[in-house]
Amino acid sequence: MEQTGNTRARTQYHHGDLRAHLIETVRILVEEKGADGFSISEAARRAGVSSAAPYKHFSDRAEIVREVALAGIDRMRDHMDAAAKEASGDPLAPITALGLCYAEFARTEPGVFRLMFGLTKGHERDDEMRARGDGCLAVVKREVRAAMPEGTPDAEIERRSLMLHMFVHGHAFLEIDGKHELDLTAEQEAAIMADISHRVLRD
Repeated sequence: MEQTGNTRARTQYHHGDLRAHLIETVRILVEEKGADGFSISEAARRAGVSSAAPYKHFSDRAEIVREVALAGIDRMRDHMDAAAKEASGDPLAPITALGLCYAEFARTEPGVFRLMFGLTKGHERDDEMRARGDGCLAVVKREVRAAMPEGTPDAEIERRSLMLHMFVHGHAFLEIDGKHELDLTAEQEAAIMADISHRVLRD
């Protein structure tokens, strides 16, 4: 007999997966309606569970939304790490790949991307959020260090990593906000990212 949504959700709960199921449900709602466009009761209905079920895993709405952001940061870090390691050819190919991956993540998950960078007041006091974000930046710094001459001071690695991040972050938001005057093809975007990589790390 075919399982209903409620039956599947209860099965997931009994197997300890309800927490992850709710996080994924809220991620989808964030993409559909924005971070402020839904309620926990709506998320519970969408997940096929009672309105009380989320509170067995999350203290309030803010906590589950925060978990969606944290999971998004982890996904972006993993995508960036894989993209850099798979890049080949030009010595700066990993840097270019990181920029393209960052922009693609923003286009693929614009709601979560916005959430990650505008979550709550007091973000700077959230040690876990900062640590996850530092994990993403660490991937950039790793590749910048590999591309720079041996012995380059840490301060210079930090400076050039920040320059790259500022450009790509701005580009990503311009893309998802529809503010670019040019409709870039994939080839044009890759060429721009490669140009920026060379200008920041070689010029």
